[in-house]
Amino acid sequence: MAEDSWERARRILAAAGLPPDRLAGCRPLDGGTYNTVEELLLTDGTRHVLKVPPPESVPGMRHERELLVSEAEFYRSAATVDVPAPRVVATGGRHLLMTACPGQAWDDTVTGAEQTHLRTELGVLVARLHQVTGPAFGYPSGALGPLAPDWRTAFTAMYDAVLDDARRYRAWLPLPVEEVARTAKEAYDALDEVTDPRLVHFDLWRGNILVDRSDGTPRIGGLIDGERMFWGDPLADFVSLALLGDIEQDSAFLTGYQNAGGRLDFDIAARRRLALYRSYLYLIMLIETVPRAVGDDHAAWTREAVAPQLVAALDDIGRRGADRSNA
Repeated sequence: MAEDSWERARRILAAAGLPPDRLAGCRPLDGGTYNTVEELLLTDGTRHVLKVPPPESVPGMRHERELLVSEAEFYRSAATVDVPAPRVVATGGRHLLMTACPGQAWDDTVTGAEQTHLRTELGVLVARLHQVTGPAFGYPSGALGPLAPDWRTAFTAMYDAVLDDARRYRAWLPLPVEEVARTAKEAYDALDEVTDPRLVHFDLWRGNILVDRSDGTPRIGGLIDGERMFWGDPLADFVSLALLGDIEQDSAFLTGYQNAGGRLDFDIAARRRLALYRSYLYLIMLIETVPRAVGDDHAAWTREAVAPQLVAALDDIGRRGADRSNA
């Protein structure tokens, strides 16, 4: 590891009240696509994780400003409902220092039997997260301005910002930007049913769920990378939880979620909102390939795998709107 990383780590440890001479190791962690992520190993065996954002000159999407503010907010909130997640050690203008969680990212080594157990446990944990309420709606980072008093105002601003990014970066989309905007607006009235700003992680795909096998039986060791969190509709979390799929097919997760008090009602309005949130995430996945300057293979995969899901979500908005009219 380059000397400047060690110096930065020692400086941040000292600012957090931890003796910098206890730093025994500093290594980069894989998986991050925006922030620099490093593991700091201390002489007593304690592990911390340090996140540092890229320079402000690095291209990004509008909602990505001050991501570490949102991430710290997520971890503080998760701690209040006993959800395993990193704990904030120190924050600064340009860094977030947190504890490390046990386990490795959920991967294909999880067996079928383990899958059922873990998805049920995950449902319980997400239901707990959704018990946490915020002061208002939107990104706590302030990236898109102050929090909004209602969900429609907040989410439509979020959606408009992503569409602005598509125009600014001239990102490839399977449909014209203005057509996407017109279709999305058909479901905006469904947002009015959301009256309480709830904690939403919005990036709970398998890579951000750690599986801990230290005690033999696998369990959820931590929910990480909470930088995309916002205060909004809990239903929005179901998109990344079933990335490129259908959460209604995940009976183990839904059982755990409902048994822990999570509200489940996939009525017409809920499905219209869910289609909106699906389109929002899939727009982000397509557009961010431009400022990220991903390789040709990843860009091709995104077009092949994500673009059809975006089209399907927008089609669902139109179909659910027709269902509503006929109800």
